[in-house]
Amino acid sequence: MTAVAVSRLVWGMPPVTGDPAVIRTVALFAPALVVAALVAVHRPSTRDAAAAIVATAWSGITVFGLNLLAFHVGWWSFHAQGAVALGVPVDLWIGWALLWGVLPVLLARDLPLPLVVGAIVWLDLILMPLTAPVVRLAPGWMAGEAVGVAGCLLPAVLLGSWTRHDRFLSVRVWAQAGLAGAIMLGLPLYLLGAGPAWPLPVTAAGAQVLAVLLLPGLAAALEFARAGGGTPLPYDPPKRLVTTGPYAYVRNPMQLSIVVAFTGCAVLAAEPRLLVGALVAFAYGAGIASWHEGAQLQRVFGAPWARYRAAVRPWVPHVRPWPGRPEATLYVAGGCDMCSGLGGWVAARRPVALLLRPAESHPGGLRRLTYESADGTRAAGIAALARALEHLHLGWALLGWLLVLPGVGWFAQLVADALGAGPKEPRPGTGTGTALDTGAGTTLDHPR
Repeated sequence: MTAVAVSRLVWGMPPVTGDPAVIRTVALFAPALVVAALVAVHRPSTRDAAAAIVATAWSGITVFGLNLLAFHVGWWSFHAQGAVALGVPVDLWIGWALLWGVLPVLLARDLPLPLVVGAIVWLDLILMPLTAPVVRLAPGWMAGEAVGVAGCLLPAVLLGSWTRHDRFLSVRVWAQAGLAGAIMLGLPLYLLGAGPAWPLPVTAAGAQVLAVLLLPGLAAALEFARAGGGTPLPYDPPKRLVTTGPYAYVRNPMQLSIVVAFTGCAVLAAEPRLLVGALVAFAYGAGIASWHEGAQLQRVFGAPWARYRAAVRPWVPHVRPWPGRPEATLYVAGGCDMCSGLGGWVAARRPVALLLRPAESHPGGLRRLTYESADGTRAAGIAALARALEHLHLGWALLGWLLVLPGVGWFAQLVADALGAGPKEPRPGTGTGTALDTGAGTTLDHPR
């Protein structure tokens, strides 16, 4: 039975006679009222709120992209005037985001997740034909529906479920980083129409500059997961105070990245309106975030947060990392000339809060360059070098954050192994002391 036939059977009316104003009103307020009722009946916990925010953000961004794709492919189109963003009625967009985001997350608190997803899909198949004439469906619209379920609904529901149950932390952090970039930077740029109008050389150069400007913010989000066991979302925060990675240089690396990214885009595009985004991001970071999150951090972490806040600036990065960050050890093979040379290079740059020791003294039988921090962070190979670079200065730290990105780190390790930096068996009787001869005329046996 087709969706049109189902809608006629359930609603007892042809799906093409609706009043556009009524359709748009119902599409916006019906999901909102159902969500409000669920919240009133069963008050969400903090983790429920985090799950709802992440799921709705995902569905909101991806549903907007789905509709733009539908225009291009020809699955459906909209016939609407007023409150339209790039051809998409804003009320339908918001209602759809709620229907595929917060609503299934709240329902899944008391119902099996597969049942919730099945019910949402069934309901959507019924409602889509009923939105005519605002939504004009083409014969192949069911293909677009399938793409939407696979790319919008299912990821939103899974992210919500993983957030509620505190699972798959790395996946959640990457998803939040992508959503933050899309909502705070990508969507405003797209809606303003600045990006597509740029000449190709400006676009290519701008993309590279933008990647560098956003790198500290991305590294900060990943550091929340690695060192803090949490995410950037205030309702799903780190469980430990994070003062490593970009946070060893500046207190607000994520907000700072957005501010400088908007400023850079404004310059490249010669578009002063983009400076509004920089001002909004700065106002949020200096105002609401500083007041609310600062009070929360003071309450949770107390004196350590107060010491960190007094030493690290909020907006202007230090050139050298904060010496109060957790101390770490870089284990370098004393019987390997290449490794010893690398250790000497690191030592010559006077690393902060980093101790160099011979790998042969480690009880674990190390076969690669290894980094271990007092906060439990551990890395080997190129990833260990990347972590060590964070102890030097901001320029080398940027390279380190780049080296740990997925794909980049794998390729860098492959090249390093090909050049002779692959795993090596420790040589008995070499480098078993408590300090490492770095080959640079110094011996490190304490943090600098």
